[in-house]
Amino acid sequence: MKKINLAITGCLGRMGQQLIKTSKSNKNFKLVSLTENRSINKKMSGILINSNTVEAFEKTDVIVDFTVPKCTFEILKIASKLKKKVVIGTTGFTQKEDNLIKKYSKKIPILKAGNMSLGVNLLMYLTEIASGALGDNYLSKVFEIHHRHKKDYPSGTALMLGKGIADGKNQNLYNLIGKKFLNKKFFPFGKKINFNSIRKGEVIGEHEVTFSNGKEIITLNHEAFDRTLYSDGALTAAKWLMSKRAGLYSMRDLLNFR
Repeated sequence: MKKINLAITGCLGRMGQQLIKTSKSNKNFKLVSLTENRSINKKMSGILINSNTVEAFEKTDVIVDFTVPKCTFEILKIASKLKKKVVIGTTGFTQKEDNLIKKYSKKIPILKAGNMSLGVNLLMYLTEIASGALGDNYLSKVFEIHHRHKKDYPSGTALMLGKGIADGKNQNLYNLIGKKFLNKKFFPFGKKINFNSIRKGEVIGEHEVTFSNGKEIITLNHEAFDRTLYSDGALTAAKWLMSKRAGLYSMRDLLNFR
């Protein structure tokens, strides 16, 4: 079987490092390109670290991107020109930026997920089912914990779960986002979906969705113990994307959740 030529962006970051490590033990891929937002005169795994340029991505089949939104759009612009497939694990996009990603997906296959874990995507699916079944008599909120290095909040995963709540109600997430709290010990339910984000230590990721009608509380939660969850998922997504035409896909499409 011919190996898939892989590019990893943000290669010096936490997820970039993990992706490099995981790709080395994955027989489906050949790592051919590593990039950062600027050229660095340094090699990793025998590959010179480049900036995000046409030359850096020419020989790749698929690009896996865990960076920041500004960098992601630099990559999408080049990928669109070269007709390369892109897996986006970057988080913190605005609604306007999400719409721009949709435009790029009309030209190339893109799989975008705030979290690449099977368990988290199952949690999102269960959240949607619960939200639809419980209806408007139940209020909902989302709680998450990540390591102290994570800058954006709510996390991409927390927003995925918010989308699960919104989809269950056949509504747009951006119309339902309520207050966004940071490092609060307690936070309230609201008419919209409130989010609370804790940043501490080296926590990989904990997420919780709570529903309540004032008489009972229903809680759905997920805790990650190993960062390879995300790199394994990202490479599974990259392999899956190889057979797809232009379009915007999610882990839900890969997992065939209906």
